[in-house]
Amino acid sequence: MADELVHYAEDKGVARITLDSPHNRNALSAQLRRELRDHLTRATDDPTVRVVVLDHTGPVFCAGMDLKEAGGASSSAQGVNEFPSILRQIWECPKPVVAALAGPARAGGVGIVAAADIAVAADTATFAFTEVRIGIVPAVISVTVLPRLLPRAAHELFLTGEQFSAARAVEIGLLNATVPPKALANEVARYTTMLSLGGPIALAATKAMLRRPRPTDMADDFTEMLALSAGFFASPEGQEGITAFAQKRKPHWVPNTD
Repeated sequence: MADELVHYAEDKGVARITLDSPHNRNALSAQLRRELRDHLTRATDDPTVRVVVLDHTGPVFCAGMDLKEAGGASSSAQGVNEFPSILRQIWECPKPVVAALAGPARAGGVGIVAAADIAVAADTATFAFTEVRIGIVPAVISVTVLPRLLPRAAHELFLTGEQFSAARAVEIGLLNATVPPKALANEVARYTTMLSLGGPIALAATKAMLRRPRPTDMADDFTEMLALSAGFFASPEGQEGITAFAQKRKPHWVPNTD
């Protein structure tokens, strides 16, 4: 049995999934993909987990697909065939997902960053859609990346493959924040703390709402959203939150951090 390439740890409602394959820049090898899927499933299914953090060891967050494994394989045997399910697990996870980058992301690694709800990087991190430079198309990752990026930036960066900075990644919508490397852990903790304050059912429903295509008719949109809002006002979770606010206490779902 090969050493584990993806680690799982849970503490006070935060599940941390750590890519640990620095020898190949955390490339998406078959083993890493399998373990990442398993750990994402574990975090999703565990009712005690409130937030998921995608982390990494080594200087690179993720270099994309493992090109050594891709060489010589037919289209049906390419590892990229498994990648949509991973991106969907992150995108559709009912718990908020935070990507924490101490280093660069390339190609498929950027797709993972885009699939997360919150993405924070050290200001030394860099990014690139390198696919066209090796004769392939950034097709699968476009599904998660394009909803995040400004259209002009997407055309420029997908077509040129040019490296860009963490500061630019914030400007075009790929990242939420960039901080000095020494401040990364605290910034991630700031986000996970805030996310843990939300009701778990409300957070899952809000994520689903954010993914939902908006109807062209505003009246239809209001009708559907009113039903969602009123239902949550009257729900057990909503009533607990309202009662806690009135009693000046934390709702029961807020993890005990003592």
